[in-house]
Amino acid sequence: MTTWIPLAALAVAALLPLAFALFRPRAARGRREADMALYRAQLDELDREKEAGRLDEAGHRAARIEVQRRLIAAADLAETGTTSGPASALLVALLPLIAAAGLGLYLLRGSPGMPSATFEERAAAAAREDGLLATVRQRLAALDPRSEQARQGYLLLGNAERGRGNAEAAIAAWRIAIEARFDAGLAGDIAELEIARGAPAEATPWISRALQAAPNDPRLRFLAGLVEAESGRPANARALWQALLAESPPDAPWRGLVERRLGALP
Repeated sequence: MTTWIPLAALAVAALLPLAFALFRPRAARGRREADMALYRAQLDELDREKEAGRLDEAGHRAARIEVQRRLIAAADLAETGTTSGPASALLVALLPLIAAAGLGLYLLRGSPGMPSATFEERAAAAAREDGLLATVRQRLAALDPRSEQARQGYLLLGNAERGRGNAEAAIAAWRIAIEARFDAGLAGDIAELEIARGAPAEATPWISRALQAAPNDPRLRFLAGLVEAESGRPANARALWQALLAESPPDAPWRGLVERRLGALP
């Protein structure tokens, strides 16, 4: 029984910041602004990790590009408003219930005495995952690659491979999907992975094609500048990003990111 007392205390402690945020006099941010703050903090943390030597150049670049992708994509989110007054009080009243529900689920389904997975167990899990993805590939190979069913399958396969950090396999799957039906957003995803693995030249045709379909997409325009910067053409990157800023609203959430990248150019 004593095992659950510290667990309950930890659950309450984890929810205290939420209660504090709800009662702060400062107005709560909307979802979009909160996302922007989170992603900017992640970028700062990545820079600190690199300076401390805990992250190499390739890992730092790949991580920054992924966070920047989310930052640009978050610009499409609508404002959800703020939480105040009775709504805040209701949320605070629910905090103990949330903690109790979490603790109850853990009592029913949790295994606090279970040791962490060994290397052999993790390796076995990875092997099972490899086998599952191999089965998916076999089934997809039996389909017409231009069918919508195959396209959706290759999209999911690419997402799975990207989640595993296998950029080459993700790109290969997405290339098949995009041949079935072109999508500017997917072309941007391919370009991002190419940039992240240090191949900006491979990203260029994807961005060019995507911009033909969506010339005003801020994410694609940002990536176009990023390709130029990564290719050693800072003047071109500066021109592209300055044009993006000139045509962006004053409150565009991506302005800060673009301005920082401009300031980092040689």
